[in-house]
Amino acid sequence: MSLRPLFVTQVYEASLADTSGFELLNESLLDLIAMLASEDTAGRVWCRSHGYRGYTSYGSLNDLPRRFPEFAELKRHLDRHAAAYAKALNFDLARKPRLDNLWVNVLKPGGGHTGHIHPHAFLSGTVYLAVPDGASSLKLEDPRLPMMMARPAVHADAPEAERPFVYLAPAEGTILMWESWLRHEVPPNAAKAERVSISFNYA
Repeated sequence: MSLRPLFVTQVYEASLADTSGFELLNESLLDLIAMLASEDTAGRVWCRSHGYRGYTSYGSLNDLPRRFPEFAELKRHLDRHAAAYAKALNFDLARKPRLDNLWVNVLKPGGGHTGHIHPHAFLSGTVYLAVPDGASSLKLEDPRLPMMMARPAVHADAPEAERPFVYLAPAEGTILMWESWLRHEVPPNAAKAERVSISFNYA
């Protein structure tokens, strides 16, 4: 007997922590994000109206790499990783993946982000800047879940690839990328400090 693993969902994981100058870049980005959280009035209004516990620039700023050289430097790193991921997925592309948008996320204790996908993109991801003890993992959902009908539950020790949900716990500097159709969420932040990340889409 043999089993053939078909239609595999590949999630990309890498780290900027080993990159030269990461600590300085990370510190600079955290300072900029604190400034944005304080001064981005439109972003704070968006967060209040959408019940976002913390701050995100998602609904207010779409040009961070043009505004700040630190975000432009981050973009250069992300561009390389997106190209490597697309190559690993065997995508037949006419051009390299292009960063479509990028936004910051500051989740206060208790804050989370319900399940969602990223329309109008084909690669999405997050890079993590501050991950205090107890901070939320990224929760990924098996894309076949709505079609499983009478499928039995799996054993608690089932391999990761066979579980209906997988939780990925990032560290500072971790980059996670996935195909944009993959449903994911951020459970409530159980840390006593803010969880800070930057999310992005490639189209």
